[in-house]
Amino acid sequence: MTTPPALSASSTPARRTVLALTAAAALTAGAPSARASAPVGHARTADGPSTAARALAELRAGNARFAALRQTHPHEDAARRAAVAVSQHPFALILGCVDSRVPPELVFDQGLGDLLAIRSAGQALDEAVLGSIQFGVEELGVPLVVVLGHERCGAATAAVEYVRTGKPAGGHLARIVEELAPAARAARGLPGDWVENTVRANVARIRRRLARDEAFDKALIMGARFDLDTGNVAFHPS
Repeated sequence: MTTPPALSASSTPARRTVLALTAAAALTAGAPSARASAPVGHARTADGPSTAARALAELRAGNARFAALRQTHPHEDAARRAAVAVSQHPFALILGCVDSRVPPELVFDQGLGDLLAIRSAGQALDEAVLGSIQFGVEELGVPLVVVLGHERCGAATAAVEYVRTGKPAGGHLARIVEELAPAARAARGLPGDWVENTVRANVARIRRRLARDEAFDKALIMGARFDLDTGNVAFHPS
């Protein structure tokens, strides 16, 4: 049995995952994906927003429709389904929470192929999530990444309780709570509600972490918060 060669720095598990995703995307699309040369100017082959500024404007407009209960439910017909069956060109990537009340496509009134949605409890980051974001930015040319927190987040509440009592969460939940704990500590003692401040601190912390990572330097990274009561999303750059 032949001994495999030693892995190089470019052959880490995370890198291999991205390469596998790249190969799958090429087979699906039938052509190499477009790449960008600047954070707000990704070249894309679809007819949707082609820059981060335009993508953000579309998200704002879609959310305004959602909040006003005037959704248009775009890109849900047979023609759109046939078009995205052979290739995809999402104009924004939403890193959101798994909370059932915050589905990105509904919150921003978008349809098939418009958004690349990645969801984990409290937007917790791990290598799978980071690799998925890199796939969207590098291989699909997504110009805008939005870290979307939300009101009354259960993961933020659990992190606050962990910081308050020191009692760890059970099972796999411990990983999520520990990921959000730094935000809960940073928000402790601030005026207002501790959980809500933790939500904001967590979004800001994740946004800064992504913005510092060269794997995502071709995209604009934004933070945002969804209000469950009004349906409105407030965007903030930091």
